[in-house]
Amino acid sequence: MYDVHYGLSGRPFQLTPDPAFWFDTGTHRKAMAYLGYGLSQGEGFVVITGEPGTGKTTLVAHLLATADVDQLHVVRIVTTQVDAADLLHLVADGLGAETRGLAKSDVLKAIERALHGVARAGKRTLLIVDESQSLPVDSLEELRMLSNFQAGGYPLLQILLLGQPEFRELLTGSGRLEQLRQRVIAMHHLTPMEPEEVGPYLAHRLACVGWTGRPDFEGEAIAAMFAWSGGIPRRLNQLASRVLLYGAVEGIDRFTDRHIADVVADLDADARPAVAPVPAPVSAEPSVLPVEAPVAAAPVAAMPDPAILDRLTAMEARLEEQEAALRRVLTLLVDWIEADQRRGDPAPIHSNAA
Repeated sequence: MYDVHYGLSGRPFQLTPDPAFWFDTGTHRKAMAYLGYGLSQGEGFVVITGEPGTGKTTLVAHLLATADVDQLHVVRIVTTQVDAADLLHLVADGLGAETRGLAKSDVLKAIERALHGVARAGKRTLLIVDESQSLPVDSLEELRMLSNFQAGGYPLLQILLLGQPEFRELLTGSGRLEQLRQRVIAMHHLTPMEPEEVGPYLAHRLACVGWTGRPDFEGEAIAAMFAWSGGIPRRLNQLASRVLLYGAVEGIDRFTDRHIADVVADLDADARPAVAPVPAPVSAEPSVLPVEAPVAAAPVAAMPDPAILDRLTAMEARLEEQEAALRRVLTLLVDWIEADQRRGDPAPIHSNAA
């Protein structure tokens, strides 16, 4: 709706990561530098962490969009508590190796053969594991073991781990991961964008869809957007999308901090849980029950008396006998009438008047 109103060719603030909207903030520029260095080494682990919404997935999308796909075979896994055995099968599947039903030793052999096949084709294998904070320590150790595969002294696999801040804490604080930590050749933590980056960020994404200056944002409006989003790109996109929708409905071409406050109030209201309705106040007028009298609990249905059940059963049996007797009488009466009709002496059925 708002893209048509403002003459845009698309939605500039969609939440789905899109490398076409890549914006080079300071923290993302550093992350790309670390990634470039790590990939140039061709071995070990590269670790990128950040709060949800800071752009880890967008970073990877941009990396893959700019990488030489002819030289790289990418296997990507999004983990949610994947144990070590399942993780190996996922890696094998990404390499095109069928390992269903195989023992762990055979799965490892299949992965190694597949990695050699990729290397013979002149490519390097990059394994990208997203949401790494969900991986058990045993699974992380299995990844470390995979990084040992070599051919002619050169590593066959490089691994990029993406995760939330707790993954960085796990990696640096767990003694069990000391060997993996020693193989990390580059690590960077994505931070929110700075206040002065918000305005250029908004302008960049709008320009990607044909923006020509309408709508515009006052400085106070941009400051208010930073205050609510904390500089986190996903939250900023969420807010900016609602702001443009609000502007399209209200016919606004220049947003002020007051407009942002109105949209923020709506967003905050959407995030609040529904509140149970307040019960109506007790009437002061006399009621049937005095106020101090306890409200009687709803009666609980009692089990019928066995004696009553027996009498009901007997009554039903007598009714069935009476119904059977009545059917027999009606049958005899019909037979008698039909016999009289055959004798040619019909007799009406009626009672004599007294």
